[in-house]
Amino acid sequence: MAKRNIFVLVGGISKNSLNQQLFEFVKEYAGGEMAFDQADIAALPYFSQDIENDPPAVVKDFQARAAKSDAVLVITPEYNRSFPGVLKNAIDWGSRPPGTNVWAGKPAAIMGATPGAMGTFGAQNELRQVLSFLGLAVMPAPQFYFTSTGNVVDEKLTEKSAEFLKKFLNAFETWIDKLK
Repeated sequence: MAKRNIFVLVGGISKNSLNQQLFEFVKEYAGGEMAFDQADIAALPYFSQDIENDPPAVVKDFQARAAKSDAVLVITPEYNRSFPGVLKNAIDWGSRPPGTNVWAGKPAAIMGATPGAMGTFGAQNELRQVLSFLGLAVMPAPQFYFTSTGNVVDEKLTEKSAEFLKKFLNAFETWIDKLK
């Protein structure tokens, strides 16, 4: 089987982002069937209709890479029961201008990490609505919420968590194959 090309959006852009740390574990546990292409969403300008028809090169590159991917993996923190604005900005750039939605029809999965007690439930719920509206086929289950007691993922990635991460990634591969 050919590798699945996964376009990755990590919504945590701070230098010690739990979600970036979680993505490092995703790469480790994914095995060899997924090739990850992580977007630098912090480099994208704020979306504006003033430039959507002639966007800067960084946006064109982002859109082209997203368009050629087989699927999308979104890893999000939770801020005030929602996902971060920088992530929404990236999603908006992929859907614009009208008629050029690079997300439509792609399989997707959502996961996230937070020090909060409820994981990233609120953020993932809101994100699921936005992605579904844009035509992404979001994997319904399993859902992956990672809670850390500190600012480091590996302190909490227990054997049970690692086993569930593998289950999540296997389900995502199956989801991609089913829809492609």
